[in-house]
Amino acid sequence: MTTTTLNPPRTAAARGSDAGGAGAHRRKKFLHWVAVHALAIAAALFFVLPFVFVFLTSVMSDQQALTSDLWPHSWHWSNYATVFHTPGFLSWWKNSLMYAVLGTLFTVLSSTPVAYALAKFRFKGRRVAMVLVISTMMLPPQVIVIPMYLVWAQQFHLSGSLWPLIIPMAFGDAYSIFLLRQFLLTIPNEYIESAKVDGCGELRTLLRIVVPMAKPGIAAVALFQFFYCWNDYFGPQIYASQNPGAWTLSYGLESFKSAHSVNWNMTMAATLLVMAPVIIVFFFAQKAFVEGVTLTGVKG
Repeated sequence: MTTTTLNPPRTAAARGSDAGGAGAHRRKKFLHWVAVHALAIAAALFFVLPFVFVFLTSVMSDQQALTSDLWPHSWHWSNYATVFHTPGFLSWWKNSLMYAVLGTLFTVLSSTPVAYALAKFRFKGRRVAMVLVISTMMLPPQVIVIPMYLVWAQQFHLSGSLWPLIIPMAFGDAYSIFLLRQFLLTIPNEYIESAKVDGCGELRTLLRIVVPMAKPGIAAVALFQFFYCWNDYFGPQIYASQNPGAWTLSYGLESFKSAHSVNWNMTMAATLLVMAPVIIVFFFAQKAFVEGVTLTGVKG
């Protein structure tokens, strides 16, 4: 004969106690997460809040932008259209895009073969060549700006344009060469030797084997160069200041700010339009960027 023991139904108080215990456990877990990530949260707020302030100010009215209010009473999205239709702004946009795209393209095409030679070729004076490349990174551009300006202005008559800034990038960039060389050192030599055994020359090996494997490093270099060209203020100020038709966004923004010195909403809207392409490009390419920057320091 068997005896069946039935568990008595749980009371509402017991169920409430279990729910309270689960809630306390979730709160404890959340507080632990906040404590562990407190520094990261503070750093994120430190970087994000200025962008939030710029955005909120950009959609305020002219009068409210001069007050201490932080939240718009009404959202003036037309400020962006007004800025974009400002005389010269579209031209500045096109010039910045041309400067950034051509500069990035020329830098990648010219720096990759040099980095490949310094990373994989064995020739006398290779270390000296690398030291010379690195030493040029220590030379401030302000040191050579006067003789370079005289060359471009008097010999080639290219002052008043962006070509004195774009053309030199077709001859390599020391920082890009260094980053690419560090990345190419992580590629095993066996792949290159196998390609040569199969009859590939150096150029074909570079294009068919090395470049596909070096895409993260190339992407990182391209992003660095794009950001540099897009944000460059010193170069356009030297070579294009006398020709408003050749101004870039970074230089034209200074003129826009002077013309709208009391219209902080317009200034913030223009600033946000200048920053938007860089933010968008980094958002979509951040994985390749982080991977490329990380791997460039694996080998010395």
